[in-house]
Amino acid sequence: MASVIVIGAEGRMGKLICAAVEEAEGLELAGRYDVANADELDSMAPAADLAIDFSRPASLPHTAAYVRRTHAALVSGTTGFTEEDMEALAALGEAAPVVHSSNYSLGVAVLKRLAAQAAEALAGYDIEIVETHHNQKADAPSGTAKLLLAAVDPEGACEVVDGRSGITGVRPKNQIGMHALRGGTVAGTHEVHFFGTDEEVVLTHRAASRQIFVAGAIAAAKRLLGREPGLYTFDDLMF
Repeated sequence: MASVIVIGAEGRMGKLICAAVEEAEGLELAGRYDVANADELDSMAPAADLAIDFSRPASLPHTAAYVRRTHAALVSGTTGFTEEDMEALAALGEAAPVVHSSNYSLGVAVLKRLAAQAAEALAGYDIEIVETHHNQKADAPSGTAKLLLAAVDPEGACEVVDGRSGITGVRPKNQIGMHALRGGTVAGTHEVHFFGTDEEVVLTHRAASRQIFVAGAIAAAKRLLGREPGLYTFDDLMF
């Protein structure tokens, strides 16, 4: 039985993760941490086999201190990280096996692969990425939209614009538009549009609930246990 702590346990995803861990075969919930007791991770929280973190970027120093102290495997689903945060997260791979993904849906992982193939096959087409989330989401564009951007433009050669306003002029060929819609209770919808002459190809993923992300995170957690220290991707573990 692998012991698990959940960081960000009072958030929407954190509560679902806690419930899933309690129901999962081979996993045992050993602790819940959030803003009120996050500092316990630095020195007081008992060692567990696995930490699952769906908190906020501000909690990363506490998460990092815990992983370095206990060498617990880490599943991170926190979004909104800066480049410096991502470097700090990657460095934790020296102490333990670590996986980070902005989206633990298997369907989104497939969407990312299809988008990369489409971008290669439809070279020269105009690309736009549209993401839609509930009105409580704190960051934009979504981490998943950024994953899709990296899939269609792996070299970072294109100019990225966050929406458009005013007299923008003719659309440059080497430009990708990123559009964030917010409203209601939408769990998450992501679209990658490829516009050619007289035709459009759209790849779409719609999440009906957050449960798909929970299921993916639990599956990734089980596959991460027992791995050698290092930084893994969701694709590494699932495909």
